[in-house]
Amino acid sequence: MSEAHRILVVEDDLHLAEGMAENMRAEGYTADTAHDGRLGLEKAVANDYDLLVLDVMLPQMDGFALCRALRAHGKNTPVLFLTARGDPQDRVRGLEAGGDDYLTKPFHLEEFLLRVRAILKRWQWYKNSLAPRDAVGGDILEFSGNSANFRTFQAHAWDGSVYDLTEKEAMILKVLSETPGEVITRDDLLEKVWGYEAFPSTRTVDNFILRLRKIFERDPHAPRHFLTVRGVGYRFLPEATLENMGEA
Repeated sequence: MSEAHRILVVEDDLHLAEGMAENMRAEGYTADTAHDGRLGLEKAVANDYDLLVLDVMLPQMDGFALCRALRAHGKNTPVLFLTARGDPQDRVRGLEAGGDDYLTKPFHLEEFLLRVRAILKRWQWYKNSLAPRDAVGGDILEFSGNSANFRTFQAHAWDGSVYDLTEKEAMILKVLSETPGEVITRDDLLEKVWGYEAFPSTRTVDNFILRLRKIFERDPHAPRHFLTVRGVGYRFLPEATLENMGEA
């Protein structure tokens, strides 16, 4: 491993937290622990971690609230949620709170380490896709009066509104904008942005496309930039034309 990724485990079961941390250290990662939500948030805000492993049920502040608070602080660190419940609604809550993956307890160590590696790999792809920091404009996508900064995750819409994109919104937009006009399947988006096993429903992609339309489209019900290719996926057109109007 060329550099040690730094990971924070926020888990109130001390034995489980230390066990995960020790196994990640054995894999070559640097791992810290916290045992309640507020301390976890303090550590996550104060340090630059490559991944947070968050238990959902935490004292002081639950994992969902911690993740939302972290995003409000401008930290886009990827998050792997852990929970004792396998409720699909918890998966949705974790996704909406800004999570990247979701693992139900009890879990096998190898599966846990596989999820960790997959998240870090996807984020490495995203960071490598950005322009060098001294480049001018390389991280900015501009189209039809809209702009999105892939490094800061800030978006300016055509009507003057300013939005903070979630990391998943930014990653989907990045994937689509790399090949404008080409069809990207839902499965390809799931694999690239989440890893297919994390949220194995193509409806996940559909919901995020709807959110991007609400931010960037002049009429989200008649999209001209984020177009559906029925039964396949989506394509992104930077310039709106009469020909692509209404291909929702």
